[in-house]
Amino acid sequence: MRRRDENGGHRLPLRKSLLGRLLAVSALVAACSVAATAWLAVQTTSGAIEQEQGQNLTADSRIHDTLLGYAAEHPTWDGVGTTLHELADESGRRITLTTQSREILADSAAASPPPPALPSQASAVVDPMSVDAGLSSGAGTVTTGVEARAGNDRVDPRAVGPFRLPRTERASLMRIAEEAAECLNREGIASDVVEGPSGRPRIQVVGNDPDRVQGTRCATSELDGPTPTEQKALTALNGLVDACLDRQGRESVRLDLNLSWGTGREPAAEPVATAMPVPSAPEAAGPTPTPSPTVDVLTSENDRAVASCVGIARQEQLSSYVASPALLFISDPDGGAVPGFDLSPANTARITGVAALVLALTVGASVLAGARLVRPLHALTGAAQRMRDGEDSAPVVVTTDNEIGRLAAAFNDMSAHRARLEEQRKVMVSDVAHELRTPLSNIRGWLEGAQDGIADPDAVFISSLLEEAVQLQHIIDDLQDLSAADAGALRLHPEPVRIEDLLAHVAAAHQAQADMARVRLTVAAGAPVPTLTADPVRLRQAVGNLVSNAVRHTPAGGRVTLRAYATESGEEVAVEVADTGSGIPAADLPYVFDRFWRAEKSRNRRTGGSGLGLAIVRKLTEAHGGTAGVVSTVGEGSVFTLRLPPAGPDGTSAGPVR
Repeated sequence: MRRRDENGGHRLPLRKSLLGRLLAVSALVAACSVAATAWLAVQTTSGAIEQEQGQNLTADSRIHDTLLGYAAEHPTWDGVGTTLHELADESGRRITLTTQSREILADSAAASPPPPALPSQASAVVDPMSVDAGLSSGAGTVTTGVEARAGNDRVDPRAVGPFRLPRTERASLMRIAEEAAECLNREGIASDVVEGPSGRPRIQVVGNDPDRVQGTRCATSELDGPTPTEQKALTALNGLVDACLDRQGRESVRLDLNLSWGTGREPAAEPVATAMPVPSAPEAAGPTPTPSPTVDVLTSENDRAVASCVGIARQEQLSSYVASPALLFISDPDGGAVPGFDLSPANTARITGVAALVLALTVGASVLAGARLVRPLHALTGAAQRMRDGEDSAPVVVTTDNEIGRLAAAFNDMSAHRARLEEQRKVMVSDVAHELRTPLSNIRGWLEGAQDGIADPDAVFISSLLEEAVQLQHIIDDLQDLSAADAGALRLHPEPVRIEDLLAHVAAAHQAQADMARVRLTVAAGAPVPTLTADPVRLRQAVGNLVSNAVRHTPAGGRVTLRAYATESGEEVAVEVADTGSGIPAADLPYVFDRFWRAEKSRNRRTGGSGLGLAIVRKLTEAHGGTAGVVSTVGEGSVFTLRLPPAGPDGTSAGPVR
């Protein structure tokens, strides 16, 4: 079943509506455009963008890591210029280091002419004491001993400070490590010697399985103890940690070379906090491996405090061995954005061709849709212009059942309604002239007769003149009421009204007319009816017009019945005036409430009134927020019904009373 729209018409399915077709065409054009654009973007830009971004990211990461290593191994930035220029030559980029306040420390750009201004935002911060793991790869370093602890915090593992071994200690440990590695190889355990940033060697077992070494005769325990240099640095670090713990009122600890600790001065045979194993040989051999994250097992609040103090002590101990934090700026040599790629002639031709094809499709679809849309609109425009010029306009041909077709049908209905209104206007002017001419002609005739001495101005004469004047005044009053109702100036004075009392009053007022016509006029009793909030004078006028009309069209011996009742929904009060008169043909029912419409076309005053009474009934009912209707059967009679809103809970009308 079709749904109804807000105007009461049937809403078209989307597939049949003009909107649906326009949406389909638009979606098709948009889909073609998007698909073509996406295809071109993928074909012409993806590879170049990915290649350029990959190269830039790799180069930027290497630049940052190289400078980070320099900062970890040097106490100042003095002498970094050579490294900076080498990196700039390799990457083709401008590299600048500044202090936190943006004072230039080193710049790969030539001093003359003055280089362009630096970007507003730095590419990265070079700080070996606070390394961003997402930017630094560790430069392939293998951590041993104290460097392994650097993985626990954000200190660069190359920042070893006082733990760097002198040449003699390094050579001694290297000799021991090489002998142990040769022994392990003879035992069938593939191993090698790797050196950490501090110069301490470490035996790396292929497969990273240290348990295999335990069952051999190869001595590796000599590599586990600290050298004098390391012991001195470790003692100083332990002192800094104890001072930190003492400020917190906690017991001192003893640090081992791997920075695990034990309570008091006992050896840390079973350390409370341990560092995870350092990366294996395959991890260490790569060009830019990422250090394995280290996990601390902290079992108590005291352990967490010790770990915090170890980190603070390392920062304090290394601060004089590493360079201060610096801002790193990586930009294009000319100060502009990183250059992209230029479209080749072939790519330019492809883009132009696809764009032209999409444009042609769009224009073609728009022309077809526009032509079908404009053709009926032109017909409507021509018909409207002919109507404006007063010509008889033929109905617009309706060829489709869509919005345009509905518009053409509505225009045809409007044209027919306008012609009908124009005809009614002409008839109304004629009727008004006729209704006013009759009493005026009678008055003039009587007065001329009196002037010529034909009529005697007695009481009967005066009564006849008064009757015609009253009739004339009645027509004028009716016209004035209708005019006020049309203009919205009909004033009502609402008050609580009992409809039973009002019907009794109307029946009593028209009883004499009914008796003269020998018609029985009654008020039917029924169930109590809700009180109305209405203007009693205007409501009596409306019901009185219905009663007068019913009595006039009911033959002698007939019956006119008034009754009121509440509808089944309880939202309205119905007032009925039923008669047993001649009835109204079904073809005339739509025009009963039109002005100057009368069933008796001869306009005989004896059988019909002025033709304004029922029009006034409808206007007065609508002014009370109600409706007026009629049901009639020829030969049996008619039933006129007024449906009015009852009074609200606060005594006001539920409908719009003006």
